Amino acid sequence: MNNITVSTAWLVEHLDDTNFILLDASMDVVLGKEPLVYEQFRCIPNAINMQLEQDFFDHHSSMSHAMPTVEQFTQAAQQLGINQDSVVVIYDNQGMYSAPRAWWTFKTMGFEKVYILDGGLPQWMAENLPTADQYNTPIRIGNVTATAQTGYVCDSATVLCTFDKQGVTIVDARAEARFKGLAPEPRPGIRSGHIPGAVNLPFANVLDGYRLKSPMALSAVFQQTVNNDAEQLIFSCGSGITACILLVAAKVSGVQNVMLYDGSWAEWGASETLPITGGQSRT
Repeated sequence: MNNITVSTAWLVEHLDDTNFILLDASMDVVLGKEPLVYEQFRCIPNAINMQLEQDFFDHHSSMSHAMPTVEQFTQAAQQLGINQDSVVVIYDNQGMYSAPRAWWTFKTMGFEKVYILDGGLPQWMAENLPTADQYNTPIRIGNVTATAQTGYVCDSATVLCTFDKQGVTIVDARAEARFKGLAPEPRPGIRSGHIPGAVNLPFANVLDGYRLKSPMALSAVFQQTVNNDAEQLIFSCGSGITACILLVAAKVSGVQNVMLYDGSWAEWGASETLPITGGQSRT
């Protein structure tokens, strides 16, 4: 096990460990890829539905998928039975889609012992490992308390400031056509194009099937895409979900100074005052 992902083999060995918690971070709406659709509900045994969209986004924010507040995260995580010393593994039903966002949320809130199941449910099922037809219910209230970390998430003002800074690169995880403004945005009222100076790395480019590519292969991907002088990478996408796939891939490849632009294009493209490159059309 590295400090970010675990394998299916590791999970099989530790699924019944004391103080171990397995969370399903699957989302109802999947954008940017052809979603995997299951004929009937399946989950990994012992998994708890973390209800990412309901409990771990700040619905009082104007952003589509805003990070939760410290209080919101603490309450939701405690309801899942998570303690300060729990070991948490997160997966989703698309392989590697929303689990990275859930992982980064935990990290942003100061929780260290959290990992992603590489390949998620599809990889688990591809290996013919046992599944369940319903989630587990938390058996206790946990005692975890969040402590917000600085430098993990940024806003549009921070991104604007990077225009005059050397060594900062904005990396956009959307498909090339959306990045270039050649395809309409899936959300109404959003301009097409990209943040000036950003580079495009569609999130599918860091995946090998359901899993992340190897650290060596990921390192090559980032070297080909990102300026070698970049000291910090800020990741963006449509609404802050798939950007975290790239963020995790960068961390696995050895890049340390990473940040999520939480509002991403859903915020940037909706604003008439923020500059764009590659298109001006609205849908």
